[in-house]
Amino acid sequence: MSADVDLTAVPATGRNVLRRLLAADARLFEVAARRNWPGAQKVLPRLSRSANHGVLWFAAAGAIAATRTPRARRAAVRGLASLSLASLTVNTLGKRSVRRTRPVLDSVPLSRQLKRQPITTSFPSGHSASAAAFAAGVALESPAWGAAVAPVAFSVATSRVYTGAHFPSDVLAGAALGVGAAFVVRKLVPTRAAARPVARPRADAPALPDGEGLVMVANRASGTADRVRALHDALPLAEIVECEPEEVRAELDKAAARARVLGVCGGDGTVNAGAEVALLHGLPLAVLPGGTLNHFAYDLGVEDAAGLAAAVRAGEAVQVDVGKFTADDRSSVFLNTLSLGVYPELVREREHWSPRIGGWAAGVLGAVKVLRKDRHPLVVEAAGKRHPLWMLFIGNGVYRRSGLGAGRRTELSDGPLDVRVVHGNGWPTLRLLAAAVAGPLSRSQGHAAVQLGRLRLSGLAPGTPLAYDGEVTSVSGTVTVEKLPEILTAYSPRPNVV
Repeated sequence: MSADVDLTAVPATGRNVLRRLLAADARLFEVAARRNWPGAQKVLPRLSRSANHGVLWFAAAGAIAATRTPRARRAAVRGLASLSLASLTVNTLGKRSVRRTRPVLDSVPLSRQLKRQPITTSFPSGHSASAAAFAAGVALESPAWGAAVAPVAFSVATSRVYTGAHFPSDVLAGAALGVGAAFVVRKLVPTRAAARPVARPRADAPALPDGEGLVMVANRASGTADRVRALHDALPLAEIVECEPEEVRAELDKAAARARVLGVCGGDGTVNAGAEVALLHGLPLAVLPGGTLNHFAYDLGVEDAAGLAAAVRAGEAVQVDVGKFTADDRSSVFLNTLSLGVYPELVREREHWSPRIGGWAAGVLGAVKVLRKDRHPLVVEAAGKRHPLWMLFIGNGVYRRSGLGAGRRTELSDGPLDVRVVHGNGWPTLRLLAAAVAGPLSRSQGHAAVQLGRLRLSGLAPGTPLAYDGEVTSVSGTVTVEKLPEILTAYSPRPNVV
């Protein structure tokens, strides 16, 4: 039995200790090789082979994501991201740093050995690192899915000793590295539960144990049938009204006349309409995500019917800020973002293509088409000065993500508007890309970020497109944007309910 490791880099005082540990590791391998593992012969070698090149874990991620719940999709993505980091670390640092030979297979029954023996060095076990990374990454996002994946990951790690591919210490080191990779990924990209605020202004809202008094208006175009069916199962006395997009506002107005709680299910534009009607009638709002992005619902902590039903049954709600803009003697509200410049054009392109190729693909295609156009910057006047700009982004609350994209908010009642600008000098594509990948947007020649309570823009040409919560309208002259603090009551489950 060989457990050879290059010890030339180890100080002399530590070589004897390391040799004894390696010898003990080799003896443990011998015990495992000679031991009878009931039922393992037909399972573990096949399981070990299925994990080659991460095939098993990519298949598992696909199966998890196919359940089509937001948390499951995030768990699948986090698991694969953790696996990728672990695999990269093993192959670039681990196996090149410790040149340990593979075990000699004399004591391993031929029926248990792999048909194709690995040729890389033994320490650490890449299969074990990938298995542990995937399972830990999934579990950090979704403990339930993590519990389902963990036995498979444990079996893959065990199979590496069973088939004679690794010593036990290789497997333990690989597993530790994999778990560490999952936590590094969580540090870089916090889980949704970790990113949720620890406190918000809680609000008094009706507790509806069976949903009686809740009238939920659902936009059929958003594909909400499964979601509202699940909500009705959880709250059987809730009234569900499904309608076409052009009927949403009228149905919301009618629902508000008979509801104790106004509910809305659809994309961000549909939710915006629901919020406007709820504010008009002084009703609390119950939001069930039903669109592509669902920024507002997710920032409330509502991911599915189960989470919303739990909040409605318990009367759990929060006070949230609402953005308001006034233009051309009319006012509208926004829950997420408002934009001028390039972004409204992108929204129009996305809406044009999304029925044919889907929301995400339409967004990418729209960005390519918009950025390829020859254009002049939008010119606005603010604080008495004229400013050329490619894009103006205004968020209802401060978004955590750097760059221009609307990432996540950790508070929905923080007070300021999150204003981000890409200045209109130079090439628009380069400016926008530079701003999108920038770190925290500080003032520079290309872009800037500032937090304001109110913003007044003037000098807008007639027909200037303005996008808010995924909807596009045209404005001219002067636009005033302000914050209405803690004006809307919205159901939001406590973190331990989601």
